[in-house]
Amino acid sequence: MESNFVDYVKIYCRSGKGGRGSMHLRHVKYNPNGGPDGGDGGKGGSIILRGNHNYWTLLHLKYERHIFAEHGGNGGKDKCHGTDGKDVYIDVPCGTVVYNAETGKYVCDVTYDGQEVLLLKGGRGGLGNFQFRSATNQAPRYAQPGEPMQEMTIILELKLLADVGLVGFPNAGKSTLVSALSNARPKIANYPFTTMEPSLGIVGYRDNQSFVMADIPGIIEGASEGKGLGLRFLRHIERNSLLLFMVPGDTEDIRKEYNILLNELRQFNPELLDKHRVLAVTKCDLLDEELVEMLRTEVEEQLKADGENIPVVFISAVAQMHLDKLKDVLWQELNAESNKLASVTTSESIVHRDKDMSQFAAELMDEGEDEDIEYVDEENLEDYEYIEEDE
Repeated sequence: MESNFVDYVKIYCRSGKGGRGSMHLRHVKYNPNGGPDGGDGGKGGSIILRGNHNYWTLLHLKYERHIFAEHGGNGGKDKCHGTDGKDVYIDVPCGTVVYNAETGKYVCDVTYDGQEVLLLKGGRGGLGNFQFRSATNQAPRYAQPGEPMQEMTIILELKLLADVGLVGFPNAGKSTLVSALSNARPKIANYPFTTMEPSLGIVGYRDNQSFVMADIPGIIEGASEGKGLGLRFLRHIERNSLLLFMVPGDTEDIRKEYNILLNELRQFNPELLDKHRVLAVTKCDLLDEELVEMLRTEVEEQLKADGENIPVVFISAVAQMHLDKLKDVLWQELNAESNKLASVTTSESIVHRDKDMSQFAAELMDEGEDEDIEYVDEENLEDYEYIEEDE
């Protein structure tokens, strides 16, 4: 069964061209030399992106491969103005980033509900010959053509907007934690890569407060090079305010696994390391209290020795162990003044990075968007040669 979660779409967009101005001279009864009266052409329609909080994926755009705005109408006699082409609004979920599919350059970003971003501007209509009349040129026999349309093939890439992003190896207990803290019900099973698509859960807190937690598929060593699910979902944690690293308590070396996860984020985007981090040691219901205390002391000493002063919480989502303490730590880190300042200063630079063209082609192929989109203008069909097949 094909998933309804679509976070990557390739679309060909084209704005409308401006209508041409009219070159008309007025000839009527009793006024054979009425002078120029050609009207202006209409403006072409524009392509506008609009944030809409009612959408949470790009599914509604997956099969809409071409989006065209209307052309402007031509001017007419009697100073008639051509009709303006209608603008086309593309509703996208908040957190959508747009890239040029041919160059990989960053184009724009839609981050909040109701935000409108002009993607392609429609062409202006040409002036009719009425606009060129003067005392020395009383019968101009020329008019302006309309401005041409703009076109671009774009990549729409959704980056989930969440407060806390979960980072961990497969089967680290990320989906179990989300289901224990919220009403979200991600798939949970005892095999790697159970989670194949991101999921969001709203975690309730004291005094009717809440924060959003994002669960992404597990990361393995070499994910930044394309192993496992590769870079497919790492982009979703770029917008998170806080990263929650999750390492099982029964692993041989907690610090080593944490370093591997940290290195994969560094390879993907070094700016992710500027975010606040919390380390959660999961599946502690399998350990006795003495072992938990020993691990706590060992992990905290290792982190301090490496110059990392991050909170460490030992939890068990299945046994509901220390989940309230985890929520307290997350809430405290989310509302720390240093975290708010860091999110303001780094969010723009993270979003505005261009695509690496060396990996862009492979990324398009992974997303099933490697085919070129070709458009044939119906107004120029005579330029194409039709060949009839023998029956």
